[in-house]
Amino acid sequence: MSMIGQYLRLTPAELDRALQDPGWAAAQAHARYDRDDAAGAARVHETDKAWHALDFLLSRRGFPVDVVFGEADLPWPEGEDWGYGPPRLLTAERVRAAVAALEAHAPGSLTDGVTPADLAEANVYPQIVWERGEEPDWVAAHWADLGNYLRAAAKEGDAMLLWIS
Repeated sequence: MSMIGQYLRLTPAELDRALQDPGWAAAQAHARYDRDDAAGAARVHETDKAWHALDFLLSRRGFPVDVVFGEADLPWPEGEDWGYGPPRLLTAERVRAAVAALEAHAPGSLTDGVTPADLAEANVYPQIVWERGEEPDWVAAHWADLGNYLRAAAKEGDAMLLWIS
């Protein structure tokens, strides 16, 4: 089974409800991922297996917002798990901060100076990809898509939940 980076955009009202009711938040995430329409698709995003490489590459470049794991724990009961741990929060303010930093971290430059061997040595998931010598360029495509998703969320004033499933 693969580990996938997942995102759910929440309006301010939805965030308030999610903070009070983790069951509601989980139901919203599942329902929106199951929808097959543009409105549902716009509220969710996946970075597939690129999540760990994105974290490694963005951290290496000093990206100021944790857009892979989120920056705040949720005030939910212990044991809430959406796959590989509980979801975390990226507030609307931090989404806007991420968008403000996008220009300085263009997808085309994300992998500059990084080889597959560097990613394998750092144990970046999925390690087998890097051990085979595959170039990390596909991660930049996921970064470009995530940037678009962040821009849309910032424009609407949305926060988001992030998790690995």
